[in-house]
Amino acid sequence: MESFLVSTSVVGLAEIGDKTQLLSLVLAARYRKPIPIVLGVLVATLVNHAASGALGAWLASVIHPNVMNWAVVASFALMAVWILIPDKLDEEEALATKSHFGVFGTTVVAFFLAEMGDKTQIVTIALAARFHEFYGVVAGTTLGMMLANVPAIYLGHKFADRLPTKVVHALAAVIFVVLGGFALRTALYPDAHPMF
Repeated sequence: MESFLVSTSVVGLAEIGDKTQLLSLVLAARYRKPIPIVLGVLVATLVNHAASGALGAWLASVIHPNVMNWAVVASFALMAVWILIPDKLDEEEALATKSHFGVFGTTVVAFFLAEMGDKTQIVTIALAARFHEFYGVVAGTTLGMMLANVPAIYLGHKFADRLPTKVVHALAAVIFVVLGGFALRTALYPDAHPMF
């Protein structure tokens, strides 16, 4: 349950102002059909985060625990800095919303591609490696993505303009620092019972 709750909150906060949330706004403005867009985001997220969670769980099983602990510390520290850098949707990603696949298919393809190498994908890998758990992490990161993107899809630009994204990003950075601190404690004292 802990991995699910941490994954949901971290990804939900990290997604605010992220390029995939911007893509959700573009898709909502272009097509004005929220249900196929929401379903497309869900499918793309599940596929992407399942692959990321599997990679994280696999890495945790093949890399020595001490090395993995330090890698997780580094990944959380990097995410704390990266989250403070605002995302922008580039032209190629915006053009990916023009497709012959219909609203659902276009959303799946565009969202999946935009999520490749994105913050939330990296976080999913790190969380799965940290918690040594696939299902709780993937369910949590997927729920976090949906909690951030569904309102953006339904409420469009009105919603996005009212979010204090700098404050949300700062809060997410603090959470990554805290997670990094717990991971650092585990790396320094591997025999101690992990708090997190």
